[in-house]
Amino acid sequence: MGVTIAGPDGRSRCAWCAAAPEFLHYHDTEWGFPVADDQRLFEKLSLEAFQSGLSWRTILAKRENFRVAFHGFDFNRIAQFGERDVERLMDDGGIVRHRGKIEAVIHNARMAEQLVEREGSLAAYFWRFEPDARQLAAPQSVSTSVASQALAKDLKRSGWKFVGPTTVYAFMQAMGLVNDHMPGCAIQDQVEQARKRFSRPVLRTTSRLTG
Repeated sequence: MGVTIAGPDGRSRCAWCAAAPEFLHYHDTEWGFPVADDQRLFEKLSLEAFQSGLSWRTILAKRENFRVAFHGFDFNRIAQFGERDVERLMDDGGIVRHRGKIEAVIHNARMAEQLVEREGSLAAYFWRFEPDARQLAAPQSVSTSVASQALAKDLKRSGWKFVGPTTVYAFMQAMGLVNDHMPGCAIQDQVEQARKRFSRPVLRTTSRLTG
């Protein structure tokens, strides 16, 4: 870790961009930029769950197929899925056909509905777990954190599945709860400026957050 590379425009990027051609656009336009849209947040957490044990390249290559199969990750629609939908998804060669993960996304959609009813939005809930800058490790030096452990624990307590601390930390990196771009990366400052401009959502009620 701790390495940057020169991108095609000569500017430095996080070294993981070199692993696959499609990573550069994802790195430059999505990874780490703050997200407040509930549907996008549910998509990101669901795809991180699907990624468990696989490469992110596999998931990114199939992302559009996932979006079609799961109705754009509209969790209100997914919450209505039944066994016929599970079988339909198991027959879909365009996605990762893992029954446990498919069933977990459907189950988590129902949990998401309950969370929104209880606390107003997924965004307000997730952003409550934004770590203090003093808690952060060096960029890309860890796969879990105190904040990801706390969020994973709270989600599991509420009944969510496939939300371990490592999966949750990858989600936090992807949706901007942390800026994990390397020092010297051309996108790091763009993400930081976006985070400064970003209006943190407000919870409707007090969460059960505990350490």
